[in-house]
Amino acid sequence: MKEELIRTEMLLGRAAIERLQHSHVAVFGIGGVGGYVTEVLARSGVGELTLIDSDRVNRSNINRQIIATHETVGRTKVDAAAERVHAISPDCIVHTLPVKYEDSTRELCFSRHYDYIADCIDLVKCKLDLICTALERNVPILSAMGTGNKVDPFQLRITDLSKTEGCHLARVMRRELRVRGIEHTKVLFSPEVPIKPAPLVDNDPGRRSTPASCAWLPSCAGLMMGGYIVQALIEPATEKQAT
Repeated sequence: MKEELIRTEMLLGRAAIERLQHSHVAVFGIGGVGGYVTEVLARSGVGELTLIDSDRVNRSNINRQIIATHETVGRTKVDAAAERVHAISPDCIVHTLPVKYEDSTRELCFSRHYDYIADCIDLVKCKLDLICTALERNVPILSAMGTGNKVDPFQLRITDLSKTEGCHLARVMRRELRVRGIEHTKVLFSPEVPIKPAPLVDNDPGRRSTPASCAWLPSCAGLMMGGYIVQALIEPATEKQAT
């Protein structure tokens, strides 16, 4: 057993660690939430990751994204994340796709088998397609709902989409997925009433308003999602150990 994973093995058991080392997880969206999901997966010993995001790191990401520093500004998010993963877990196989997930890239993004998908995409149309595709292909998926304009991590929870409340994005997703015949999927959400952000002095009036954000809320959301996925991946192994 690798020394880096000894403390985790003490908690979860050797069978669980071996299962994680043979698992492949895809993270769609390497931002404030997705970066921390990736961090948990790497530090937990997941053996293979596919990281999907078309964006580059910019200075406005530094307040909340674990991959964002003044040294990584300008780099693709997937490359910055892959470098961080390899600094933590050199043996982890990392595939990077610097593309936007949409109709035209669907087959590219699903060209490999995944044991789990972390959906940290912002755009509704893309989230809908990703959830529908994952469910059609029987790939477990956990989707992040809105974390912008919120500050209370104690209200974050993981549940079925049908049980969400007080989240605008979750409400839209419920309606749109119902139209597509989907009633149930796992999501992380917060019922916290969003704070109305102060307008930026130099904000272009013609642009859609930018959600406000903080360091702790997206990170807590990502850590929760990562932990949930790890426990879902090892469930058969931990059940076996318990018996």
